Amino acid sequence: MSQLTFAEAEYQNKKRKTRREIFLERMDAIIPWKRLENRAAKHYPKGEMGRPPYPLSVMLRVHCLQLFYNLSDPALEDSLYEIESMRRFAGLRLSDNIPDETTILNFRHFLEKHGLGKLFLKEINKHLQHQGLLFREGTIVDASIISAPSSTKNQSRKRDPEMHSSKKGNQWHFGMKMHIGVDDVTGMIHSVESTAANVHDVTMTASLLHGEEKRVFGLGVEKRRENKERKNLAWLISARISKRKTMTENEQEIEKMKAKLRAKVEHPFRYIKCVFGYNKVRYKGLDKNHNRLCLLAGLTNLMIGRKHLLA
Repeated sequence: MSQLTFAEAEYQNKKRKTRREIFLERMDAIIPWKRLENRAAKHYPKGEMGRPPYPLSVMLRVHCLQLFYNLSDPALEDSLYEIESMRRFAGLRLSDNIPDETTILNFRHFLEKHGLGKLFLKEINKHLQHQGLLFREGTIVDASIISAPSSTKNQSRKRDPEMHSSKKGNQWHFGMKMHIGVDDVTGMIHSVESTAANVHDVTMTASLLHGEEKRVFGLGVEKRRENKERKNLAWLISARISKRKTMTENEQEIEKMKAKLRAKVEHPFRYIKCVFGYNKVRYKGLDKNHNRLCLLAGLTNLMIGRKHLLA
């Protein structure tokens, strides 16, 4: 091992840890790195000809840093040069070759090409289920709009053709929708679908159920033809606000209990949009954004269960 530089020695002797360091240490401890690396290893180039690729473990950690802080490729390259805690998380040193923005871009394209975001979500959920943190008896379904640039001031003079507008309340939104199926006990995501913003939530319910549920929380989903055939399910559907005014006191209490349970589906959206900063799409097209959202969903599940995992 090469000798420590003066900068690295001084960093080790500093008096307190920053919030970034604490966050990265926690994420390093709870992410099942071996599971994810094994999933991607068979597709990763071996470097038999030309320049050898960066180790898969390093590039996977670099990609996670990009997701944590919602950084562009050039901004991530700059951060790896400037911030010691991020280099340590990635297993890099200043004396090493730091991945440039093109290498970071190519690794993301590699993940998108092989659909590894969705596979990583499955691996993380298997890990959580093995730890006893993911149950399969109930599902809450919901969707959230993720905005996309509506401006036509670009080279093609057009908006993204895969994104559409949708009216929510009295306001129009342009972008895509993230549909999720969430475990009703832990609040962890087990299913993710991505569509244009104008696709109605209830049309995606069937694809968000894993088939082992005994109960489903949603809005208006029990009336769909594909859902009527599921006779063994208890549909716990929240009533509309206009109907609640005519309900008895006991019925209103039941609706309040439903609302408390259904509120768990909002917590993952908070992590994805507020903690990881993905409230606007990064790329054109649904596939690229869906690949990123799947991995963000896996990281969200780890964040929700972090207390149990760290214990």
